[in-house]
Amino acid sequence: MSEHSTVTGLTRDEMAQRCALDIPDGSYVNLGIGIPELVAAHVPEGREFIYHTENGLLGMGPSPEPGAGDPELINAGKRQVTANPGAAYFNHADSFVMIRGGHLDLCVLGALQVSQSGDLANWSTGAPGAIPAVGGAMDLVAGVKTVYLITQHTTRNGEPKLVESCSFPLTGLGVVDRIYTDLAVIDVVDEGFQVVELSPGVSFEYVQERTGAPLIPADAGTCG
Repeated sequence: MSEHSTVTGLTRDEMAQRCALDIPDGSYVNLGIGIPELVAAHVPEGREFIYHTENGLLGMGPSPEPGAGDPELINAGKRQVTANPGAAYFNHADSFVMIRGGHLDLCVLGALQVSQSGDLANWSTGAPGAIPAVGGAMDLVAGVKTVYLITQHTTRNGEPKLVESCSFPLTGLGVVDRIYTDLAVIDVVDEGFQVVELSPGVSFEYVQERTGAPLIPADAGTCG
């Protein structure tokens, strides 16, 4: 048994909880499909986040208990959600005006690949026959002030998602600020990927072995 055989890192829910800790109080936030949706269930005590979904809801709450939801109240990923007191509904066009007009503070998205310069690929692998799923991602990374990613550190086949240069079709150039994976929290700085925090039981070397670009230790000075 290798020394790393018991290392698992954070669960999907723990990744979402860790991300929520970094969202400032009072932020207007858009959550992407997949793991980012779980962030809605983790609002730190004493803070309020106003969640936006591009299909027309501001003030989105977490997913309802099984069987207790309204089938007509869904997010952009067609998952049932709740509406917090004071929530507002609007049409799709108005929703994208909010995004493109710079009125959202932060978005949390998933990723297929992210480069060391902050380029994001999260809508298609570019493979023949692949179903494109761009949704509002291109608008979000262009219009939102801060972009966080939540993703597994590697693919199911063990390929790095954090790479020197993306090989998949891009969603945006130089748009990513911070990445939350099962293994670490990583900032994109001028020099590349800088480790902010390692998950419990995970070493820097373990993360570097699973990253397709050089990592900068947390205590290394940067110019970014």
